[in-house]
Order: sequence, then C-alpha cells, then structure tokens
Amino acid sequence: MEIESRIARQGADGGIEIVPTGAVLGAEVRGVDLKALDELRFEGVKRAWHRHEVLLIRGQTLADQDLIAFSRRFGDLDWAPVQETGRRFVEGLPEIYIVSNVKLNGEPIGSLGAGEAVWHTDMSYLDKPPMASTLYALEVPPSGGNTSFCSMYAIYEALPTELKRRIASLKIKHDGTYNSGGFLRQGVTPTDDPRASPGAVHPLVCTHPDTGRQMLYLGRRRNAYLVGLELAESEALLDELWSFVDRPEFKWEHVWQVGDLVMWDNRCTMHRRDPFDDTARRVMHRTQIKGSASPA
Repeated sequence: MEIESRIARQGADGGIEIVPTGAVLGAEVRGVDLKALDELRFEGVKRAWHRHEVLLIRGQTLADQDLIAFSRRFGDLDWAPVQETGRRFVEGLPEIYIVSNVKLNGEPIGSLGAGEAVWHTDMSYLDKPPMASTLYALEVPPSGGNTSFCSMYAIYEALPTELKRRIASLKIKHDGTYNSGGFLRQGVTPTDDPRASPGAVHPLVCTHPDTGRQMLYLGRRRNAYLVGLELAESEALLDELWSFVDRPEFKWEHVWQVGDLVMWDNRCTMHRRDPFDDTARRVMHRTQIKGSASPA
C-alpha cells in the first residue's frame, strides 16, 4: 500500500499515470520513459500489468538494447522462436524477434507477413511457455494490422457452472506445427491430426501464479486436443469453449502508432492481429520473458 500511495502521489505530480482502456482488460501507462524508469515507477508498472493484463506505453524511442534492458527487469528472456523462412531475430541480438512483412532483396526480414494472425498465446507449444511478451512498433501501416487482446480470466469466469465442472481436470495439447499466421514451423512435418501433432500438454484451467486468479488456457484452436477424449468429443468441447473467445465483452483492440510498446501477460491473455495491405510496411520488434513452468 505504501508503494501504491507513493505512485499515486507521483502521478499527481506528473509521474506515472495508469489509464484503463475501459474494456475488461488493458491500460495505458503515461508519464514514463522506459529508458529511465526508476525502481518505484517500475514497481508501479509491474503492479499495473498484473492488474490490467495488457499495458500500452506510447511515445517511446527505444534502441534494441533499451527494449532488452526493460524486458529483462521482468526476468530472463527467451531467444526468438524458429518460425517460417526469413530472418527471425536482429543480427547479434537473438532476444529480439522481428515481426514484419517487409522484404529485402526478395527475402523477408521477419516473420508473420501481412495476413491475419489468429487468436493465440505465444509459444504455448513449449513445456515452459514465456510468461510475457513485449511488442515495440518501429513502422506501422496507415490502416490495418491492429492487435486485439482477450482476457482468459474473464472468459473462464463467464463459463456456465456445468461447463466449468466438465473441464476442471482436463489437459490440453497445444500444437507446435503451425504458427499464428498459419505458416508451418521450420523442421516440422505438416499434419492436421491433433492427436499426432507435436506440442506440449498443459492444464486447461490454470491458476495464475502471481494473482491467484483462475483462467482458461487455450493456446490456439488449430490442432488443439483435449487429452484422453475421443477426437469428436474433444473437437466439440473445444468449439464450445472457443465460442466465447471473440465476444466483444472479453477483448480490447489496439490501433498502433510508431513508438508504442505493448506488454501482455502471456498466461492470462490471448491476442490476434488484423491483416493489412502487403504493399505497406509494418516492422515490430518483440521480446519474450521466460516462464518458470507450465501455467498451473
């Protein structure tokens, strides 16, 4: 309480200010320079992140090393994942994953192109998925490419009691065959049989290790499988759960500006991206903070 009251006083004096989006999740942090964030303001940012699940911090001018330094204050960083063909990280900085449709001499400089990225949780196909991701906007198209987030707390809380009972002890396999843009991951044999596809198994209902709140942990729809069920039963139950995901009351949409940094809790949110004109340029740099274990 003492730190929160000091943060509130600083906000009144032109320091940190937390402005909720008005949606079920998300807040904007104002009055901070992430290159010069003292411990008190950082603690305020971290508390706001736990409370709001997704944070937006506008007007930043971050070099890659600044982005890495800020991200490391939350924990150790993952290296950029191996995705489809194209460069996956900044030269010499494997912590920085490039999300871009831009091509140089005919070769992609990053991953995920200009198409839609479907609802997903980052790298949940790993036994220890990242706990958080940051995405920093270097170039944005004039329209399109918006990113939407949904609260897996709110979705779980909205499930009917009987449905909660049915899923309480189930485990779900998160597919590692395709990324959120629908591209086959490098070195993976394509399959659309969720029982045979590679991936990690996690609890379907998890308790957040920092907040203690229960949440649904879906990952992504394609090739998902509820372990131990017949395939048809698994598909039907997953379809029922996914019918909640795109409802407007559970999500917030962000329209990007250059200099925006968005940080989301990868355990209790999912996100998606709108497509955009492939002749326009979109360049984002992303970091991911390591998770200590499977969400439980």
